[in-house]
Amino acid sequence: MTKTIVVKIGTSSLTQPETGQLALSTIATLAETLCSLRQQGHRVILVSSGAVGVGCARLGLTERPKAIALKQAVAAVGQGRLMRVYDDLFTTLQQPIAQVLLTRSDLVQRSRYLNVYNTFRELLGLGVIPVVNENDTVAVDELKFGDNDTLSALVASLVQADWLFLLTDVDRLYSADPRSVPDAQPIALVNSIKELAQLQIQTGSVGSQWGTGGMVTKISAARIAIAAGVRTVITQGRFPRNIEKILQGEPLGTHFQPQPEPTSARKRWIAYGLVPAGKLYLDPGAIAAIAQSGKSLLPAGIKAVEGEFDTQDAVQLCDSSGNEIARGLVNYSSEELQKIRGCHSREIPAILGYAGTETVIHRDNLVLT
Repeated sequence: MTKTIVVKIGTSSLTQPETGQLALSTIATLAETLCSLRQQGHRVILVSSGAVGVGCARLGLTERPKAIALKQAVAAVGQGRLMRVYDDLFTTLQQPIAQVLLTRSDLVQRSRYLNVYNTFRELLGLGVIPVVNENDTVAVDELKFGDNDTLSALVASLVQADWLFLLTDVDRLYSADPRSVPDAQPIALVNSIKELAQLQIQTGSVGSQWGTGGMVTKISAARIAIAAGVRTVITQGRFPRNIEKILQGEPLGTHFQPQPEPTSARKRWIAYGLVPAGKLYLDPGAIAAIAQSGKSLLPAGIKAVEGEFDTQDAVQLCDSSGNEIARGLVNYSSEELQKIRGCHSREIPAILGYAGTETVIHRDNLVLT
C-alpha cells in the first residue's frame, strides 16, 4: 500500500563530529534508502538540516556563527553545496529531486499555505523527492521555525503523511540521557498526548545536548505530527536503512501513536502554522467550557490580555500560571478586549459603541493544544 513518508535528518547525523565535514557514507545510504522507498511506490519527502554546518566547513569557520547576518550568509554558502551533494547522489540513482526552501511566513497566510500544499502534491505526483529546508538566508527571527524538527512535523501535517521519521544521534528516546545516566530506560512506544506532556517534563533539563535540535524539539514535533494523525518515529540517523526495517515491522526506535481522530487541516493550521500575536489569560470556568465542553470563548471568562493584535490574529489561551490550553483566531483586537474582558456579551454594544459578535473566539476557530 502506498504511503506518504517524511524523513528528517539533522546536522549531527549528516556531518562528522570531529571535522564538521559531510558524512558522505551516511548521506549515500540515506539516498539509497529513499530511492528504494520510491521504487516500492511510496511518496517521499526529505527534510534536511546541514546548510549552516556545510557552509562553516567550506569557509573554514571553527564554530557555528551566532550573529544572524553571518549565519544567513554561511547558510547561503552551505545550501548550494548540500544540494549539489544530494543531486549528485540521487542522479546516480536516477531519482529526480527538488529543492523546497520554506519560511514560517509561507505557512502563516492561508493562501500561501495552500500554495505550498499544492506544490508538494504536484512534486509527489511527478515522482520527485522534495528536499526541504528552512530558508535561513531570508528568515527573520520572529518568523523562523526554530528547528527542522518542527518544520518536518508541519510538512508531515500539511501533506497528511502516514509516517514521520526523525533521524537523530540516539537510537531511541530514553527516560534520561543514556550518556550520563547508565540505567536510563529505553522508551519503545508513546501512546498519547498525555504521555507526551510527561516526557517533555522529564527530558526538559537534558534535551538541548542531544543533537542539534535537542530531544525536547523532537517531542514537540511528535506532538504536532500525531495530532495530524501521522505516526512518528525517533531513530538513529547513522543507520538510514532502519527506516525500511521499521516499515517492515522491526521494533526499532521510539514510536509515537497517532491520535485516532486527527484535528482538521484548518485547525492544525491555526494551532501550528500561525505565530501567536498575544495571550489571553482565562478563569477556570472558561477553561472548563473550552477544554471539556467544546464551547466558544466569551469575554466574561477573560482575566487578562497580553500583547497587541488585530481581529482574526492568532492568540494563545492560557491558565493563570501561563500554561497554554488552546489557540484560536480572535474576533476582537487587543484594544477592544481590554475594554470588554470580564464582561457579559450583552454589555459589548454599550462598552464599544457598536454591536460585535458575542464570542471572542468561536469554537470553529479554536483548537486545544
